[in-house]
Amino acid sequence: MIEALKETIVEAPTVYVAWGGLVIGVIFGFIVFRTNFCTMGALSDLVSFGDYKRFRSWLLAGATALIGAQVFQYLGAVDLKTSMYLAPTLTWVGNVLGGLLFGFGMVYAGGCISRNLARLGGGDIGSLIVLIVAGLFSYITIGGLLGPIRAALAGFGQIDMTALGAESQGLDALVNAVSGGESGGLIVTVLVAGAMLIYCFKDAQFRTSMPHVLGGIGIGLCAAAGWALTGLAFDELGDNPVAPISLTYVRPAGDTLEYLTRFTAFGLPGFGVVTVFGAILGSFLAAISMKRFRLSAFADVSDTLRNLGGAALMGIGGVMALGCTVGQAVTGLSTLAIGSFITFVCIVIGGIAGIKYMEWRIMSQA
Repeated sequence: MIEALKETIVEAPTVYVAWGGLVIGVIFGFIVFRTNFCTMGALSDLVSFGDYKRFRSWLLAGATALIGAQVFQYLGAVDLKTSMYLAPTLTWVGNVLGGLLFGFGMVYAGGCISRNLARLGGGDIGSLIVLIVAGLFSYITIGGLLGPIRAALAGFGQIDMTALGAESQGLDALVNAVSGGESGGLIVTVLVAGAMLIYCFKDAQFRTSMPHVLGGIGIGLCAAAGWALTGLAFDELGDNPVAPISLTYVRPAGDTLEYLTRFTAFGLPGFGVVTVFGAILGSFLAAISMKRFRLSAFADVSDTLRNLGGAALMGIGGVMALGCTVGQAVTGLSTLAIGSFITFVCIVIGGIAGIKYMEWRIMSQA
């Protein structure tokens, strides 16, 4: 069945990826808005109120995506080893610095990229500015003014995993190298996903909070579906093969700006661009269905500068870390890439530092 489905999709991969990605993006945006899924909000709840429900929802999304991605790989729908996350070289400095910058920046921008997409769908014009600035700085960091600095930092202290006997930076590859076996993927998936699920569901308040449970599972399934779609569309013998990818929103924010400005030079948009459009549309539909669509903007000059600064940090940090709160902490984590786990931890640290710094500034000005 998988082979037959793949044969069908590779006949017109751009069409299937464009429409399929749009559907996934719509569902993602609808879930984010409807369940108030927010990673920055999760850290704020944790630090300010000791409330871990949204943090557990974030972890549940990662665990669900991990199980889904590994199942799809087992079925042959996707080869995760061809993704950007499982490069044989671990650029841990970029993961650390990028994660810290992104985490700090998302606090000042009122949420990560995906949250700002949802807010835009709900009528927040300020989020449109945040997304434009974040997308612009992502391109500046990829190949613009900050490109040489990013490349230099990425090359500093990098670890060649092949020297350790592992074919990639995946935890499963490392286990296989150490044990000499081939069951590392199953072992690590069971251990990591199992630990995450136990942590999430051991809390009675979380178990009984359906919006948080369904939000985490829904986001994780969207990421897994993205892997299946782009994996089935991948044809290494095709004219322009595109490696499998799933939900991530930093570079796609920049790609969307490029697509809008050069529409006539492109064909159908790629997966990243359509999921950006889809997330906005999905959150708009959720806002309308909940009667919560309200036009709004920045409160004042200070609020504007704070959001723009946070957007710039997210654009820079997201590119350095190769992803965001969704792109690394959910999608990347589902590949078992060591860099994704490092980035996840550093985003949390950066986010908490941003919250503490903002609280300190407020108290000092009181």
